[in-house]
Amino acid sequence: MSEAIDDEALVQRFPWVQITHDSKHLYRGWLDRQLLINRCDDCSRFHHPPKPICPECWSWNLTPTEVSGRGTVHLAMWLYQGAPAPGVDYEKGPHPVVAVELEAQPGLRFSSTVVGCPVEDVVIGLPVELDWIDRYGAPFPVFRPRAGGAS
Repeated sequence: MSEAIDDEALVQRFPWVQITHDSKHLYRGWLDRQLLINRCDDCSRFHHPPKPICPECWSWNLTPTEVSGRGTVHLAMWLYQGAPAPGVDYEKGPHPVVAVELEAQPGLRFSSTVVGCPVEDVVIGLPVELDWIDRYGAPFPVFRPRAGGAS
């Protein structure tokens, strides 16, 4: 589905982010509910956020590659105020923002929020998995606690 959408239509689907030539594959993946992270074809390292070259070996040979989205909360913070966003109500309490270290590679992290649990349960080390919500009429990646809890 996302392959058929041109760059102009992609930018219109995600008006709240700045989409560049380097990041357009990430957002096209979101339309298909896939987390696509650039992977170097030469050294096999993933890197995020998207860059035009591999920061490990400086290769230009990159392929957006789907990752499972399973990982562990590496960093957690709570916002008590901020820009308005669908599903975020600061008057009800803090909004969690996390950096999740993905299982695909040590040190590979993706930032979003955690849904499906009380804010006080969002702690460093929490095993999570990728899920999707609707934000501004488009898919948006979030994390939820992994069933079973342990990684």
